[in-house]
Amino acid sequence: MRISLLPRNENFFLLFEKASDNLVAGANLLQDLMDHYERIEEKAQNIKEVEHQGDLLTHEIVEKLNRTFVTPIDREDIHALASGLDDVLDSIEAVANRMMIFDIPAPTEPLKKMTSILVRAVLEIQKAVHSLRKLDHLMTFCIEIKNMETRADELSRHLLFELFKNEKDPITVIKWKEIYGRMEAAADECNDIANVIESIVIKNA
Repeated sequence: MRISLLPRNENFFLLFEKASDNLVAGANLLQDLMDHYERIEEKAQNIKEVEHQGDLLTHEIVEKLNRTFVTPIDREDIHALASGLDDVLDSIEAVANRMMIFDIPAPTEPLKKMTSILVRAVLEIQKAVHSLRKLDHLMTFCIEIKNMETRADELSRHLLFELFKNEKDPITVIKWKEIYGRMEAAADECNDIANVIESIVIKNA
């Protein structure tokens, strides 16, 4: 395969915007699953389809990166941002999938709260990604993403403490520990995206 060493007009920003919009769609579907806990398999499948679309967008970004010699931001940051957006969506899909395969009768109120926190973090990511072209207000968005991650982390610790303290059935403990862990992972991955965006600001300010 021939690789051009000349700059190409590859619109990475547009692809990132599509990926962030797709991530918001996945987070909103998870919120709907938690708030209206019915047709679980159908809703989990819908989230899976959004996750698959995210995989395609990530693949397209990486393919363009491999074909492009001069990029608008550092190659490492392009790859890290694409991977980060994909990771959060993977975790969202994993939560929905486990709610289904574990046959969870209903989400807990704290799980709904964690989902709302995650949605807020994802919306801040979307704002940041759509502002990448002009580097507008990115640090403000990153601070809010990190605030949401801190809230999710604190809530997760409390949930796990209560789970191990009050739940006597080990299978139930395993199920909820996995679900809460995946939610916390999603919040952590949002924080990773904020770190990447901060790196982009520092390098390009």
